[in-house]
Amino acid sequence: MAAALVAAAALVPAAPNGTLSPLENKVRHELVMLPYLNVFDDISFRVDGNTVTLFGEVTQPILKSDAGNVVKRVEGVARVENQIEVLPLSSFDDGIRLRTARAIYGYAPLQRYGMGAQPSIHIIVKNGNVTLAGFVSTDMDKQLAYMRASAVPGAFAVVNQLQIEK
Repeated sequence: MAAALVAAAALVPAAPNGTLSPLENKVRHELVMLPYLNVFDDISFRVDGNTVTLFGEVTQPILKSDAGNVVKRVEGVARVENQIEVLPLSSFDDGIRLRTARAIYGYAPLQRYGMGAQPSIHIIVKNGNVTLAGFVSTDMDKQLAYMRASAVPGAFAVVNQLQIEK
C-alpha cells in the first residue's frame, strides 16, 4: 500500500507512524513557502509513491498554478495532479472573509491561532458559505471558532472542519 497523507499546508498532521516521509516534508515545505498563501486559502496534498495530488481552495488563480509548479520541481515527484479549486471572485465573499477573520482572531480566547506567518485556522468562503479548516488545541476552541463564525453577518452557513491537534 502506498503511503498517503493529506496535509494542510499551514500545519501538517503527522503521518500514522508519527513522521512524514522525506518527500512529504519537501512538498510541505514548498507549499508553505508560497508567497500568496494566506488564511483564506487551504491547500492540502496526498503522496502516492511519486505522484502528488493537490487539493483545497484558493482565492487567487496564480496560487493554484504556483502550487503545482513548485511541487513539480521537488526531487522525487514524477507527477502532480492539481485538483485545487479557485474560489469565485466576489466582493461579497471578501467581506465575509474579513468579518469572519476579525470575529475569530479578534476574540481574545482565539487570538493565539492568528499568530505566525500561517494562522492555524483557515477561513474558506464560497458563495456566502463559510468553511473553517485547520487545527485548534481543544474542542472548546473548535466550538468557539464555530460560534464566532456563525454570528458573522452575511454568512449563509458555516461548516466546521477544524481538527483537534494531538
